[in-house]
Amino acid sequence: MDGSEKHSGNSESGAGGTRPLRLVMPAGDRAHLPDPIPSAQMTLVEQLTEWARLRIDERVFRAGMRMPSIRQLASEKGISRFTVVEAYERLVALGYLESRRGSGFYVRDRLPHPSVVAPPTSPAIRNVDVTWLLRSMFHSAESHKAPGWGFLPNEWLDGELLSGAMRSLGRQPGGHFLSSGTPLGFLPLRQQLRTRLEELEIGVTPDQIVMTSGITQAFDLIARQFLQPGDTVVVGDPAWFVMFARFATQGANVIGVPYTADGPDLEALERIAQAHKPKLIVVNSVLHNPTGTSLSAARAFRLLQLAEQYDFTIVEDDIYCDLCPPGHAATRLASLDQLRRVIYLGSFSKTLAANLRVGFIAASPDLAVSLTDSKLVTGMATPEINERVVYKVLTEGHYRKHTERVRVRLERARDETRARLERLGIRIFPGQVAGMYMWADTGVDTNAIATAGHEEGYLFAPGSLFSPSQMPSTWTRFNVASSADPGMLRFLADQMERLSGLPSGSGTAGP
Repeated sequence: MDGSEKHSGNSESGAGGTRPLRLVMPAGDRAHLPDPIPSAQMTLVEQLTEWARLRIDERVFRAGMRMPSIRQLASEKGISRFTVVEAYERLVALGYLESRRGSGFYVRDRLPHPSVVAPPTSPAIRNVDVTWLLRSMFHSAESHKAPGWGFLPNEWLDGELLSGAMRSLGRQPGGHFLSSGTPLGFLPLRQQLRTRLEELEIGVTPDQIVMTSGITQAFDLIARQFLQPGDTVVVGDPAWFVMFARFATQGANVIGVPYTADGPDLEALERIAQAHKPKLIVVNSVLHNPTGTSLSAARAFRLLQLAEQYDFTIVEDDIYCDLCPPGHAATRLASLDQLRRVIYLGSFSKTLAANLRVGFIAASPDLAVSLTDSKLVTGMATPEINERVVYKVLTEGHYRKHTERVRVRLERARDETRARLERLGIRIFPGQVAGMYMWADTGVDTNAIATAGHEEGYLFAPGSLFSPSQMPSTWTRFNVASSADPGMLRFLADQMERLSGLPSGSGTAGP
């Protein structure tokens, strides 16, 4: 075998007979990775090399991971073992793989992505790698095949709210949109946000509200304000993975505190505070990502006591505020503390549009000034056009009805998703009664499920991504708005059986 056979019209015999080779995905409804070279112009060896290279670059196959055996990959792809051997040898030569005698081929630990590498002072998080899921989110175009998706499907949102607001702006004089905006952000929107925060019993002035390009920029500004290399930040374990990487780039030591149905384990937090003297702790007090739980009043009071006792600042990320049902037991730290030791964050990416990128920070007056200075230095003013759009949406009277419809739909989808997952034998984390997400224990390595799903066009969010330790996990996050597809559920059931060694037929994947 010299590797010269072409893909067009040709196949090789595998263990189960003759099957067409499917290595580089063609464009179409299954495409979720780029196809830089037309497969018809590539030999089978070239196709297999490109297939593996893309998956290593996408971090589907991660540093240190053992590649499929030569026999296994030849059988799965319906090609000869000689083709696999030659492709693996090329990947070794290209620096993607290393060969270990008697053990197989492993993904080499190449230079890490600059946005997630931790400095030498933070060895505990040197292997943090969140770009796999982020890249996959942008490649996955079908929400019904993406239970790991971090946003609501487009069909759940109200595009007319945005288009109506933009039409209204279009009738205004064009000169309104030519200036660079103001440092704090569009004043009428900040005044409207003050009213919304007062409804949550958080007292602020418009000058205490700093507009940002989403929650990610808010974390960036806070990290620059508070952290020096070697400082400790406490996050949930599990928690939102993007902030792990952001704090790592600042040189912080990121430590996870276990989560319970009522919020973070405060006994564990006090031990961490005694040993590491953290500068910050980040909390989703309402509808925590990914567990879906909310902070109890007793735990909120105790957390504020610990912040005072051990002199750390609390960052309260309330991005899911508008998805919280009326009457849901939710205690916001900022309402108890009134922004003395608490920094409050909000955003509209979950309820309006992912690409609108309008968020905000509410903080003490002095801190708001410092954060605004940092905002100007790192990115100038935020785009005022986006902020004007949000202002129109919030003040024209339809936003509350929109969020109410979404909450009702989420409640129904949550009940249905729970029933489907439990029929598969999946265990649900306690205390989840509202919101977008369901945190669930599959009993098997969810990294393996995510890797296999990527090949079939499914996007799963493995539990390892939600822990600062990045250790393999049996847990995974389900978006209840995109977890109903029967094909996805059958695939999940099959993978759980394969990975656990259970006999076939031990569960059902039907809705």
